[in-house]
Amino acid sequence: MNSATRAQNLIPYESFEVGQVVTFGAYKVTEAEIIEFASKYDPQFFHLDHEAAKKSLFGGLCASGWHTCAMTMSMLVENMARTGGSLGSPGVDDLRWKKPVYPGDVLSVTMEVEELIPSKNRPQIGIVASRVTVRNQSGDAVMTFLSKGIFPRTA
Repeated sequence: MNSATRAQNLIPYESFEVGQVVTFGAYKVTEAEIIEFASKYDPQFFHLDHEAAKKSLFGGLCASGWHTCAMTMSMLVENMARTGGSLGSPGVDDLRWKKPVYPGDVLSVTMEVEELIPSKNRPQIGIVASRVTVRNQSGDAVMTFLSKGIFPRTA
């Protein structure tokens, strides 16, 4: 689906309910990608060097938290391509990196709607606040945050 088609395929605000849960994604983390991302954006030794990383708090080479955010965004956009998009986001709150992400991990996303906030100034939009949990293949939460998405209102 191209970007013009996605722009026409927006999810309406009214389609969300507090408590609604959706799970998606299967992003396989590679060593090469961890090193490439870290080389450009977070060049700390535990993201770049296997031997040095073994002596770190993480016990081995692991992905940057910012890389975990980027991989999560990739899964979010892929899901939107299937289900419909939003009008953007005013940001995220309460970002937490819970556990390291290692080469070979397979990440997935669970989103639970926590709050629906109709805009006071722009009645044509509303904000959907969702708790996002990113998990590895063992079901361990590796990252959490509160996502706020802007969606068109039809009512």
